[in-house]
Amino acid sequence: MSDEIVLRIRGLSKSFGPVKALTDVDFDLRREEIHALVGENGAGKSTLMNIIDGIIRPDSGEILIDGRPVTLSSPSQAQALGIGFVHQEIALCPDISVAENMMMAATALNPALFMDYRAIRLKAEAAMGQLTPIPVGAIVGSLPISQQQLVEIGKALTLDCRILILDEPTASLSERETVALFAIMQRLKRQGISIIYISHRMAEIFGNCDRVTVLRDGRYVGTEDVASTTPDRLVARMVGRELGALFPPKMAGPPGPDVLTVNGLSGDRFTDVSFRVRRGEILGMAGLVGAGRSEIVKAACGLYPRSAGAVSLLGEDFPVGSYHDAVDKGVVYLSENRKREGVFLDLSIAANISALDVGRVATRFGLLDRRKEDSIASELARRVRLKVARLSNPVSTLSGGNQQKVAIAKMLSISPRLIFLDEPTRGVDVGAKSEIHRILRGLAEDGVGIVAISSEFPELIGLCDRVVVVHEGRIAGEVAGDALTEENLIRLASGIAGPARQAA
Repeated sequence: MSDEIVLRIRGLSKSFGPVKALTDVDFDLRREEIHALVGENGAGKSTLMNIIDGIIRPDSGEILIDGRPVTLSSPSQAQALGIGFVHQEIALCPDISVAENMMMAATALNPALFMDYRAIRLKAEAAMGQLTPIPVGAIVGSLPISQQQLVEIGKALTLDCRILILDEPTASLSERETVALFAIMQRLKRQGISIIYISHRMAEIFGNCDRVTVLRDGRYVGTEDVASTTPDRLVARMVGRELGALFPPKMAGPPGPDVLTVNGLSGDRFTDVSFRVRRGEILGMAGLVGAGRSEIVKAACGLYPRSAGAVSLLGEDFPVGSYHDAVDKGVVYLSENRKREGVFLDLSIAANISALDVGRVATRFGLLDRRKEDSIASELARRVRLKVARLSNPVSTLSGGNQQKVAIAKMLSISPRLIFLDEPTRGVDVGAKSEIHRILRGLAEDGVGIVAISSEFPELIGLCDRVVVVHEGRIAGEVAGDALTEENLIRLASGIAGPARQAA
């Protein structure tokens, strides 16, 4: 890592109406370093990065690149200055090829009279060759989310960038893809590229970054060498308090009767799957990306076709024909893709919370009773500890953690019997994670069946009472008690013979 500063920010401030997103923020990025930027959702990380990328303009402050003051008025101007930004949310055109998506920005910077599709394909292949062998002729919409994320990263590599911003790049990646990404980051660093790395995953920060800067409530807290700090110290600086236990206590007594029983469930991506969810417990579902976890739970609640098998809810047959049928029975599913399938970004918080049961807030003439909608939304917002000024605000104005709480509140609006949660804390800061974990434990204690899919093994171990592991569309095993360890989860998820220790 060089001592040369390639990007310097001094006294940056930005307000959106009465809300101060950034106040007098400083930040330095050195040449050939990987610099982590951390903070709770709402700390100002996205606002700062959007300013660096020219998406929004600051109210005050100074930005210097290579010691020269610059005014960044658009993303294309930022790209021309060597800044590449890989956003957390997928921003690809689903109906065109991987190669066309990847070369779109580079083509815009260097327009020509005719398109050289062969050159576009070759450049895209060279960039993707550094990541993973995804066919560049494939239509992006046909790819799973994890591969779309890699296309986003590959797109940035096609630009001649000197500063690369990665916002939660591993959120949708498998372990193998994540390891490959880290190797690429180290290679880019050796080539002189400076990387700003935004992540909530402490293991990634301490395993790959040189320095770390903390933001809290839109203010600069400090910068430290990663080698001279600890995860606990970093978390304390992020939240401004000692967080305490990230996970609530597990189920105290024996579980109750079965809430859900699945027998021999089969479909396009899974075969002969059986498991049960018991009253009072949180059941985890582990597996590598592409193992079929999401498809299994979607099939159980009518969102994915199934060819065989039986499902029962509270001891009664549960012949789900559609997701509407499942909701009528009190079964709900929270998608891993929060912004596309979990919430309606442009609608108000109150409208989102009532979306699953609009009839409950309608008058006998079919009109919405806004007062009733606000009353129900207010109660559920309090229950999930939603931090918001007005329930009339659009969900798009909220941080990732609060958006996830809105999605959970929406499910609670129908008084569910069973909740499936797919990656319930993806893209959520440590403080909001802790709150969501406690919400889920409280629901389990109230008798709601909880099934949580997570790619983070520490989350499954800390949150869940039992974990079933999926490997290539089949249940590879189940672990609980002292046997609920990362080693055993990895052994089962990767197809190695059973856990090293049997479940208690």
